[in-house]
Amino acid sequence: MSTVIPAPAASETASGVETSAEWLALKEAAVEIQSLQVKDGSIPDPQAHARARALVTTVIEAITALAPRFPHDEAYLATSVVDLRRWADGGFAEPDFLDSLVAFQPQEHRIDGLRHLVVFPMYTQNGSPNRHLEAVLVEVIWPEFIAQLETEYTNRLFLSLRLLDFTPGYDTNSAVLFPETVAMRELPTFTWGAIFQDREAARYRRVTRAAAEITKLDLPADAARMLDDQRLTEKTFVMWDLIHDRTHMRGDLPFDPFMIKQRMPYFLYSLEELRCDLTAFRECVGLTARLRARIEAGETLDDTDAETLDHAILVQYAVIFDRIFRFAITGSRVRNYDGLGGQLLFAWLHQRGVLHWTDTSLAFDWEGVPAAVVALGDAIDELYWRSIDRPKTAHWLAAYDLVRQTLTPHPASRWARGLPDDILAGAPKGYTDAVLDDEFPLSMFFEALEKKMRSVIESTAGIRGTDV
Repeated sequence: MSTVIPAPAASETASGVETSAEWLALKEAAVEIQSLQVKDGSIPDPQAHARARALVTTVIEAITALAPRFPHDEAYLATSVVDLRRWADGGFAEPDFLDSLVAFQPQEHRIDGLRHLVVFPMYTQNGSPNRHLEAVLVEVIWPEFIAQLETEYTNRLFLSLRLLDFTPGYDTNSAVLFPETVAMRELPTFTWGAIFQDREAARYRRVTRAAAEITKLDLPADAARMLDDQRLTEKTFVMWDLIHDRTHMRGDLPFDPFMIKQRMPYFLYSLEELRCDLTAFRECVGLTARLRARIEAGETLDDTDAETLDHAILVQYAVIFDRIFRFAITGSRVRNYDGLGGQLLFAWLHQRGVLHWTDTSLAFDWEGVPAAVVALGDAIDELYWRSIDRPKTAHWLAAYDLVRQTLTPHPASRWARGLPDDILAGAPKGYTDAVLDDEFPLSMFFEALEKKMRSVIESTAGIRGTDV
């Protein structure tokens, strides 16, 4: 159960901390420490240790001064001081912050507006690959309708956050705070995972606005509202990610879920991430239908249910436009599984006649879109259901066939021509090695869109809600 903290403590004790002298000193010291660290987080140069000790002392003093403003994190902040001292006393070897990570339990305090001070040596996914000391100030996003929705879509590990300030590791594309990125001596049982919905919402608003203008898309009124309202879009992404995140462990899954670290063709990751998004879409279609049926029956929805209905509609637009406009053309063309998922959704809708690119303008038949999107989700679910009766590599081949029925592979693809017998009879590694880095290149539509959108996509690195 989430710990109940009185409202003033949740929203007021840490108010304004991002401009405090203590936070600014902590941030400055952490940035300088990063300049002394190597990739694994250690500081191997003995000549830098005196300066590093002084900087760590500054960080410790700042944490100690700020700790009373974060009473819900008392145990964590006290332990982080111990871990920092041990790192310095140990000669700045590869850092180990397992104890403070175990003490940090933000999922126990899912209270709207509650703030956290987070300090760990870590790398940032989709950001810095260096496990350096990072400091982040965050605020929980947990509106009442999400708290109610979570009782139906239970996900005790899920945490939704808003970025307030951060060190350079988060001045990147990273929109997650995951415990597995922290430097530690052993892996504990992870009890939380956080997503920065303000960054996701801000990226979505900037990219979708630009893409809609470029493609001459006439946005539906509900979808247009999100482009003008950051908080509305944040809550939409909380709802989307709440359902998406829990889906990774639900359904008729292949025996080894994709979360278990294993090497496999990247298009399998594409299908898994897309499956979770399409499940969120399907569930929101169902929620919309059920809540509208209650209205049609003469019932007046309370404020929470009315907000749930509003955001269930918005999630459907967000999934489509984020997948098509941002995912498909963001990142490199080297095994870009999110990009492939966006390409697949676009082509699937186009080939089913609910998405049109005519006279250099993009349009949707919105009445037919939900059924078409759900049909793609059903196709992936059918693939998964059959997987338990197939050998691993046969499942991989079936997954490839699902994708290639909609997307055209690279002309040089060995998979498309048919893998030779020596690979088919060999170990799974041979299958994976035969996949091209860009097995499914961008279509002409996306090639042209990417050129026009490149500067917009690049401008979203490090974005926060106040930037749009």
